[in-house]
Amino acid sequence: MHINPYGHDPVCLAADLANDVPDSVDELVRRCVDAGLAREWTAGPSDLERVRGLLADWTAVVDAEPGPERAARLNALLATGTSHPRLTDHDGHWHLHHRDDGLPLAGVLHALIATGTAMHLAGRGMDRLGRCAVPECGRIFADVSRTGRRRWCSVRCANRAGVRRHRART
Repeated sequence: MHINPYGHDPVCLAADLANDVPDSVDELVRRCVDAGLAREWTAGPSDLERVRGLLADWTAVVDAEPGPERAARLNALLATGTSHPRLTDHDGHWHLHHRDDGLPLAGVLHALIATGTAMHLAGRGMDRLGRCAVPECGRIFADVSRTGRRRWCSVRCANRAGVRRHRART
């Protein structure tokens, strides 16, 4: 499976990595492969620190107000991590890449996460990234719901909030 920069896979991978930052390059590689990232890169010791920096910058996008502030932060990520789009068929299927060939894992993730987030926000709405509404949780989520009204990172947190609302009423 290829992570599609026009779909929600990269933004969901970014949320997953930001919520639980990998402790090692091996863990980073495993989680990327498990998420379906095509293995057309190499991973080295510097990738972990570069990805941690990317995730910090991406988290700043999430925490920015939807609109011009969020767009400016995301545009900075796009400017530093993507290149001119180009068609490629390296895997037997024609598709767009928004990055140069031969990048290490951190470079591939930078391009995928920046482009995927831009396509997610432009296509679904600038308010489609957020943090869980349960105050003690605060995990990041990408709203990929049909209605665009997601407020919680998981069903567990949504249920917890519902129980709290119910108990407050009774």
